[in-house]
Amino acid sequence: MPTLSVFHHLLFKDFLDIIILTFFAYHLYVWLYQTKAFKALVGLLGLGIIYSVAQFWGLFLTTWVFQILWQVLIILIIILFQTEIRQVLEKVNPFYALGWYKTVGHVPWIESFSKKIFELGAQRIGALIIFERKDRLREFVTGGIPFEADPTGEILVSIFQKHSPLHDGAMLIHNGKITMAAAFLPLTSQEGLSKSLGTRHRSAIGITERCDAWALVVSEERGQVSLVRAGVIETLESPAFLAEKLKELLTPDRPDTTGGFQKIKHLLSNRWRIKLATLAIVSVVWFSFAGQQNVEISLEIPLTIQNLPPQLEVTPSIQNVSITARGQRKDIGMLSPKNIRTNIDVSRAGIGKNDYFLNRQQLLLPNDRVEIIRIEPNSLTLEVRAKPD
Repeated sequence: MPTLSVFHHLLFKDFLDIIILTFFAYHLYVWLYQTKAFKALVGLLGLGIIYSVAQFWGLFLTTWVFQILWQVLIILIIILFQTEIRQVLEKVNPFYALGWYKTVGHVPWIESFSKKIFELGAQRIGALIIFERKDRLREFVTGGIPFEADPTGEILVSIFQKHSPLHDGAMLIHNGKITMAAAFLPLTSQEGLSKSLGTRHRSAIGITERCDAWALVVSEERGQVSLVRAGVIETLESPAFLAEKLKELLTPDRPDTTGGFQKIKHLLSNRWRIKLATLAIVSVVWFSFAGQQNVEISLEIPLTIQNLPPQLEVTPSIQNVSITARGQRKDIGMLSPKNIRTNIDVSRAGIGKNDYFLNRQQLLLPNDRVEIIRIEPNSLTLEVRAKPD
C-alpha cells in the first residue's frame, strides 16, 4: 500500500530529523506553556489541520482563503507576541545547555532574610519580592526605582513599611542583589481565583506565569508568607523552610547527575509523558509529509530473459542489474527486487552473441510514477546456442 510504503527504506537521517524536530517542539511547548502565545499556537495548529484537510479534499475556495490568511497571521503573530518570540530566541543559548551561566553560590544573608520576612508577616507589613532567574524581567516591569544593595532586614523594613513611598511596588532581586524597588508587574488573567488574594498575589501569579521568576509574597491582611512558582502559590510555614527554598533558588537548578547513565536516565524520565506525546505528534506529522518527499534508492535486481525459444539456451554476460530510481517516498517505498523485472525479449535472437542495451522500457515496475535515472551496466551480451539433443 502507498501509505505503508513510507516506512520502507528509512535511513538514519530520517530518525535524526524526527529527533531534532521533537527536541525543538518539546522546548517550544515548555517555553510557551501557560502564556498567551501558547493559546495562539494551539489555535494556529487547529487552523493548520483544517487547511490540510481542505487541501487534501480539494476544497478550492477554502484552500485559497487560508493561503491568504496565513500571510496576515504571520505578521500579526510577530507584532502581538514579539516579547515571547524574543524570549524564545534568547533561550536558544548553548551556554544554558552547557551550564555556563552565572550562579550566586554561597549567600550569607539567607537565614537573616528569612527571619525578617516572617517578622514582616507578624507585623502585618505586606511585601512582594521577585527573584529573577534566567528569563529577563525588563519586558514585564513598569516604573520602578533602580537599587543596588543586599536584601538585609533593615532594607526590607525601610522599603515595605507603610509610610515608605516604595512599599506599594515589588522589589526585584537578581544574582543576590536588589536591583529595583517599587516596580509594577502584570496581573494574572486567571479566572476563579480566591477573593482573598489581593493585588500582590495576583501580580506574583502574573509574573511567574510569564517567565521562570519566583515571587515571595507577605500578606498584609493575614500575615502569611507565600512562594509563587509558575503561577502556583505555596504557603510557607517557617523561616527554615523559606531558607531552604532560597538556597534551592540561588544555586544551579540542575539535578545531581554526575554519571553519564544518570544523565541519560534523567533526560528520558523527566516529563516523559510530554516528551512521548511530542515524539508521537512529530512522527505523525513527519510521516504525513514524508510520502511527498523525493528520494533516490539503488536496487540490485536479477536479470530475467523473456520469450526464449524452447530449442535454445542462453548464457548472459551478467546475472544482476543495478538500478537507481527517483520519486516520491510513497512510490519509492513500493520498489523491491521481488516486484521489479527486466524484460529482455530474445524471441528474435540468433545463434551466437547478441548485444542488448538496457533502458526504462525494458523494466517492469509496480507503478509508472517512478523515474529510472541510472541502469548499470546499461548493456549486456547474450550468447545463444542450440540445446544439445
